[in-house]
Amino acid sequence: MSDLTRRGLIGAGIGLSSAAIAGPRPDPVAPYRTPYKYGKLVLAASGTPGSFDAKSVDCPFVFSANDRFYLSYVGFDGIGYQTGLAESRDLVTWTNRRLILARDPASPVTRYNVAMASILRENALESPARLVKVDGRYVGAWHAYPSAGYEEGPAVIGLAWSDDLIHWRRGDPILLPQDGAAWERGGLYKPYLVRIDGLYHLYYNAKTTGMPWHEQTGLATSPDLKAWTRHPASPLIRNGPAGSWDDRFASDPVVVEHRGRWGMFYFGLSTDKKARELLAIGDSPTSFAKVPEILVDTGAPGAVDDTYAHKPSVIFHRGALYHFYCAVGGKWPNETRGIAMARSTPW
Repeated sequence: MSDLTRRGLIGAGIGLSSAAIAGPRPDPVAPYRTPYKYGKLVLAASGTPGSFDAKSVDCPFVFSANDRFYLSYVGFDGIGYQTGLAESRDLVTWTNRRLILARDPASPVTRYNVAMASILRENALESPARLVKVDGRYVGAWHAYPSAGYEEGPAVIGLAWSDDLIHWRRGDPILLPQDGAAWERGGLYKPYLVRIDGLYHLYYNAKTTGMPWHEQTGLATSPDLKAWTRHPASPLIRNGPAGSWDDRFASDPVVVEHRGRWGMFYFGLSTDKKARELLAIGDSPTSFAKVPEILVDTGAPGAVDDTYAHKPSVIFHRGALYHFYCAVGGKWPNETRGIAMARSTPW
């Protein structure tokens, strides 16, 4: 055997050893997966006549503060949306439900609806979702539909502030659909507020005018929570091609940071009339690539989520990622709408 051949074999052997030591590349989606469903609602409609959440509950936002967990959510009473809060010690049993952001009959903006969808929190995926204060106060982002009923009319987005999570002061709208591009002129949906290097990012989904409408997800930014600029790349998450999971809706963003990259949970509604939890990942908080898999799919017939599994919120606790979502079972108008969850480890 010649020296050249020996050197080649040795070099090849070294290369193989290095590859073996390095092993397979890590799966970037693995930290986001939550395949183990709890299997039943953790928060359902109260059923109490006259209560703000008598008919259904929707739009979970989970976080920790004051050494406990909280879940803000939207309650529907047959007239419109209002915002409630529940608390828990274990992320499974939720108690002490109360109304924290109510409609204002004297306001042309919130006389029927006000739905606070997020509160400024830490960005890390693997975090207990602790809230972040601005000038000593909590800041939340809400949207409101102008008419009575279920999501009736072109909604707007605004901010609210609180010292104690219970009492909130609502500000004027900061984003209006008529000021945006064609993709958002039908109305603005769930706002998700994030602070990145001193710049506030407000992710939101919006709909087109006309029927059937389409929803996509965009971004506005602000240095001070007052002056907002729509990002020129919006919509950041667009509808997929016909037959894809998000060919109708690409909605309800939740944006987190993980090991220097950014993940966006969102839900897709397909022309098959199913809503599913999806994911996009990017190297920056303004550019994302869709992941070609479903994070949380609809359940089998008869399951609490056999129609929709959508509207994500996540929190990390004791080595597991908990993924809360709005579960819809059955068919309108006899559907059941409540809050369910899945996590990254078995129950």
